[in-house]
Amino acid sequence: MSIAPTLELAQAGDHCWDVVVIGAGPAGALAARQLARMGKAVLLVDKAQFPRWKVCGCCLNPGALTTLRAAGLEGLAARCGAVPLQNVELAAGKRRVLLPLAGGAVLSREAFDAALVRAALEAGVSFLAGVFASLGENRQSVRRVLLGQGEQRQEVSARLVLVAVGLAGLGLSHETSFAPAVEEGSRIGAGVVAERAPSCYRAGTVHMACGTGGYLGLVRREDGHLNMAAALDVALVRQSGGLGQAAATILDEVHWPLVPDLAELGWRGTPGLTRQARCLAGERVLLLGDAAGYIEPFTGEGMAWALTTGTAVAGLACRAAECWRPEWAEEWASRYASLVARRQGLCRLAAQALRRPSLVRMLVAVLAHAPGLARPFLHRFAGK
Repeated sequence: MSIAPTLELAQAGDHCWDVVVIGAGPAGALAARQLARMGKAVLLVDKAQFPRWKVCGCCLNPGALTTLRAAGLEGLAARCGAVPLQNVELAAGKRRVLLPLAGGAVLSREAFDAALVRAALEAGVSFLAGVFASLGENRQSVRRVLLGQGEQRQEVSARLVLVAVGLAGLGLSHETSFAPAVEEGSRIGAGVVAERAPSCYRAGTVHMACGTGGYLGLVRREDGHLNMAAALDVALVRQSGGLGQAAATILDEVHWPLVPDLAELGWRGTPGLTRQARCLAGERVLLLGDAAGYIEPFTGEGMAWALTTGTAVAGLACRAAECWRPEWAEEWASRYASLVARRQGLCRLAAQALRRPSLVRMLVAVLAHAPGLARPFLHRFAGK
């Protein structure tokens, strides 16, 4: 079911908003909801119509579910039909191991993001869908935001702007200081959903195929379809002839069954995954979620980081909207580092290890004989 905008584009310029949030993914929608519950006038803007699909592993780890519960959204994932996670199956070469991974859940981005937007609307957030946004000038006590929909243009005023645009970036914004620095050699993301898939890809299990040029995760969604998300070397994609062909190469390398018509499915890619915004804040602007920084994920960390920043920014944003001070920018950078950057360090180590196929095969072989050795590692990844 689509989510209708709550106002027309022209109406958005009728008054000054306390906060404009650009991007209605998990970070932006949750931040907007929290601020509206604090009594702020919030405008949430996204370039897509909802519900919409995104390249993502669809996993919510226990840390993400804990964040939702703390925000007053306990049970949101379950009400959407989320599939409880029980295991992760790792495969490298001819080796494979099944490890316990309880406490998380699988939920499609269509369902999850739409549910968060609805929660924001129930809290009093105003919403514009199918609208492109970019930062405008800082004028006196407000920041201008430029909105566009088809041939229509509208300029709105905000006392504070939260940028939660994911990996896409701010597009035509003149604020080049917010452009991300993509790590050299970063893998790209790729994803697709298959309606038909071999029964060996079971519900409740993350199936992780680790190949020479990347890795591919496969999970059953709440609708029974198979969600596939990969981190791929650009060289592998070129050599294979496309995203789907690269995914097929990885599955073949670990001797797992191919999904029917895998290469012909509507694969979508992302820019380089490992990146960091050059600046996390500016005059009346704070970055959060993937727009602030991203590391190749493993089993749901990206969603957990987004939700964490969405709730963590609310208190500071509330104060900043009332009276902007330059030190708010430094405070957000410090808070972000303590909440997210340190957690991303573990994913960085995992991503580096996954670039060494012989090491991964050895680790999988060891874990097959002593699975308990993975417990501390999986515990950290779960956000517990």
